[in-house]
Amino acid sequence: MPYSRRLFRPMLIAGDANRALAAEISKQLHLELQSVEAGTFADGETHVHIAADVRDATVVLIQATSPPVNHHLMMLALLVDAARAAGAARVISVVPYFGYSRQGQRGRLGEPRSAQVVARLLGAVGLDHLITLDLHAPALESALPMPSTLLRPETLFLPVIRAWKLNNLAIVSPDAGGMKRAQRFASELNTEFAVVAKGRPKPDVATTLAVLGNVRDRSCVIVDDMASTGRTLVAAAEALQKAGALTVQAIFTHAVMASGAFERLCAAPLERLVTSDSIALPAHARLEIVSTASLFAGAIRDIVGESTPPSTSGALSY
Repeated sequence: MPYSRRLFRPMLIAGDANRALAAEISKQLHLELQSVEAGTFADGETHVHIAADVRDATVVLIQATSPPVNHHLMMLALLVDAARAAGAARVISVVPYFGYSRQGQRGRLGEPRSAQVVARLLGAVGLDHLITLDLHAPALESALPMPSTLLRPETLFLPVIRAWKLNNLAIVSPDAGGMKRAQRFASELNTEFAVVAKGRPKPDVATTLAVLGNVRDRSCVIVDDMASTGRTLVAAAEALQKAGALTVQAIFTHAVMASGAFERLCAAPLERLVTSDSIALPAHARLEIVSTASLFAGAIRDIVGESTPPSTSGALSY
């Protein structure tokens, strides 16, 4: 059977979580961003409608599950189902920030594995492929019911660190859970890494214990996947300062930024704050924001290209 040009046409659709990023991705791909009608009923229920004809198309949904997490997650699930119901041949979702990823394990009896619940929800509504960035627990990939592309943050932030031209550089993980991330950064930069060991008596409260590694008279760069309350980064910066670090800068992929977090980070002994635009946030003089549009656009090209025959590959040919 000959390939149908219609069958493999990619269509970009954005939810309401990060329209600015979706627009930049559409520019990178030279594809029109399709409109979505979204609203809320009086009782709080979310309603969506995809106006474009997506029959037999490869639909790419762009929707982070950032705060308000539950609203954005529900919109993502409804958009996937709407695309399926409208006859899409394939549904791919770009989820720049994957909410609930911190809850991948049960801390005690009676708690859910919330990350797996979210993954099963997205699989149940018909998602074919998930693209996300710097997943909090990469091991969660094995629990996803659909193929996934897990993008790493090094592509975004290594050029930033190199441009700083810091002397006697050390990469620091603010906790034991981020050691592999710090090791990857340190390996690429051919430098040392350190870890701030901490205890966490309850969610969103961190108690710093010790700095493991030599940071005295070093220019330290903390790398983490997110800043939620900001307390982990602040505690790490203070611990590094006490351990004799020359300077401290912080890089975090996802600016979740609960109430008071930004003010807390600005008051900390951090010379630079760098994050990505995976979560929409206003510009600020103290915060450098690195675009993720090229990274996600490249991932979309790669995935759509897997199923696009040579005769129809022109839609994403550059």
